[in-house]
Amino acid sequence: MKELREMLRDLREDHDLKQKTVAKYLDVSQQTYSNYENGTRDIPIEVVQKLSKYYKVSTDYLLGADSGYLGNTNLKNTYLGKITMHDVVYDIQQLNAKERRDLLKFIRFLKSSE
Repeated sequence: MKELREMLRDLREDHDLKQKTVAKYLDVSQQTYSNYENGTRDIPIEVVQKLSKYYKVSTDYLLGADSGYLGNTNLKNTYLGKITMHDVVYDIQQLNAKERRDLLKFIRFLKSSE
């Protein structure tokens, strides 16, 4: 299992971002962010929470409790209007189990009515 620092580096690289860009989002110096990624500085929980929103992944994924992130795919491509497939997947991941089941039933209903 990867460490949090490795997960952050992989996500940043998957999104073709520089450390400076992520550091600016977090309102920390590039050196501080670099220290998060290289393991010389502990990563505060607030930073983990902000990064989960930034990358649209769960904190469980970042902490290794969930492997729900799909990795570097074409999910950034526009899916409908300004919505990407990544946005859709992220929204689905935020649903509870009953809501996910209901959504799947609705999708199957729509497909069957074609």
